[in-house]
Amino acid sequence: MAPRYALILVSLLSWLLWSHGVSAEQREIRLLFTGDVLLSRNVQLELKQRGTSPWTDLSGVFGQADLVVGNLEGAVGEPADCLPSTKTPPCFSIPEHFVSLLASGGFKALSIENNHNLDLGESGRAATIEALKGVGLVPLSYDSSPGFFHFDRATIGIVAVNLVPGRDGGHQSIPSIELQQKLRLAKNLANLVVVTVHWGSELLDWPNRNQREGAEWLISQGADLIIGHHPHVVQPPEMIAGKPVFFSLGNHLFDQKYLATKEGLIADCRINGGILRCTGIATQTAKNSFFPQIVDSAQHKLLQPIRLRVSTHVSGVLLRPAIGGGGEKGEISLEGIVDGKQLWQTRSNSLASITPARLDGKNEYLFTLEWHYSPIDGEIGLRPYVYSVTPQGLVARWRGSALAWPLLDAVILPDDERILCGLHRGDSFIDLKPDSKVVRVAAYRWNGFGFSGVDDPETTETCRKCFEIGNNERRPPPQAH
Repeated sequence: MAPRYALILVSLLSWLLWSHGVSAEQREIRLLFTGDVLLSRNVQLELKQRGTSPWTDLSGVFGQADLVVGNLEGAVGEPADCLPSTKTPPCFSIPEHFVSLLASGGFKALSIENNHNLDLGESGRAATIEALKGVGLVPLSYDSSPGFFHFDRATIGIVAVNLVPGRDGGHQSIPSIELQQKLRLAKNLANLVVVTVHWGSELLDWPNRNQREGAEWLISQGADLIIGHHPHVVQPPEMIAGKPVFFSLGNHLFDQKYLATKEGLIADCRINGGILRCTGIATQTAKNSFFPQIVDSAQHKLLQPIRLRVSTHVSGVLLRPAIGGGGEKGEISLEGIVDGKQLWQTRSNSLASITPARLDGKNEYLFTLEWHYSPIDGEIGLRPYVYSVTPQGLVARWRGSALAWPLLDAVILPDDERILCGLHRGDSFIDLKPDSKVVRVAAYRWNGFGFSGVDDPETTETCRKCFEIGNNERRPPPQAH
C-alpha cells in the first residue's frame, strides 16, 4: 500500500472512531470495584483503636484509578434508630464522621443498594445519601439509576440493584419492567453499562441458579459488566453471553472471621482504544485485623475483552447525559454535542428511556418515555414523546398522553423502527383503575402527527414477545416536583 493511501486510511479510521465517541488516542481509563464495605461493629472498633485509614495499603492502586466504587453496608445514624425486626438480622448504623474515610481512601462512588440500606428506615437512607454527597462521593441507588460518569470520550452508566430483602422487606426483582427501562436508558446514553447488584446466597462460594439466570437477563437487556456482592465470599468471575460477570467480590472491609470471608477481590477493569479488559486483584485481611491488603500472587486471570458501545447520534448530534444534571429521583439532563463542542443542554427531566428511531423509515427521531402529570388521568404517568434533534436543541414533534390506554412501557421494534409496541394497563382513561394487574399489548405506527393503532395480529404478537419478562413488580411513579 502506498504511504499516501495508508495515511489517508489511518486518518479516516481515527475520524470514524472519534465521531462515534471513542478516540484512538485517548488514555487508558481504569475502573475499580470492591465488595462489601462495613463501617460498623468491629470495624468501627478497629478504626477507633488504630486511628488510621483502612485503605493506607491500597492508596497506590486506588490513587491510579479514575473511578473506585464499593458497596456500602449500613446507614448513617445512631443504633437507637434501627428499625424493629421480628428476626435477628444485624443493624449497621454508621457514625457520620466515618463517611469521610471513604473519600480520603480513594472511593468516588458507593452503591447503597443492599439489604442494609434501610436498617435505619427512610431517614437513615436519606442521611446516608446526604453524608456521601457532603464529602464529594456519588451515592448509587436504584431510584437514581442509571448514574453516569464521563472519562475523556467514554461515558460509563451504572445501575444499582438490590435483590436481597432487608429489615423493611424491600428489594427489587429480576425481571421487571422498570429495571428493563433503566437498562435501555443506560445503553442508549453510555458506552459501557455496569450493573452493581446485591444478590446470591451468603457464604456460598459459587453462584446459585438465580444469579446465573439474573446475569443472563441483565445482559440481554443491555448490561456489559456485572459487579456482584452479598455472599461475603469470592465467587470466581466468568464470561456470560460474552460479558464479564463478577458474581461476588466477597468482603472488602468487613469483620467476619471465617477464613473465606477474610478474602476479597477487586474488579480491575481498564478501557483502552474502545476496548474493556477486566481482571481481579485479590485482597486479604491479616489476623486480628479487618483492613484489606493486596495479595500480589493471587491475581485472577484476564477475562475476555469486550468492545464499548457506540455513542448515540441523532441527525449528526451526539447525545449524552450531563453530569450533575440528575438527582435521587432519576432526573437526567441531556447534552447535544457536535465536533466535540456542547451546543445545548436540556433541563433535568424524569426520563424512563430514550431510543433513536427512523419512525417514518427516513428521518431520524428521538423517542422518549417521560414521567409527567396529565389532567387526562390526574396521574403522574409514563408519557411518550417524539423529538427532532437539531443543533439548536430538541424540538417536540409529538407529545402523547399514554397512547390508547394507560402506559407501562413502550419500545421501538428493532427490526422495524416504524412500529411502536405499547405495554398497557388493563384499565382505560374512562374507567381508571391504577392498581390493575391486567396488562394488554398494542402495536402502533407513526403517521407524521402521532401514532395510529395497527390492527394486525402478527405484528401484535411480535410486540407481545418484547414484553415477555415474567411477573413484574409494579412501582409507584416519581412524585411531582
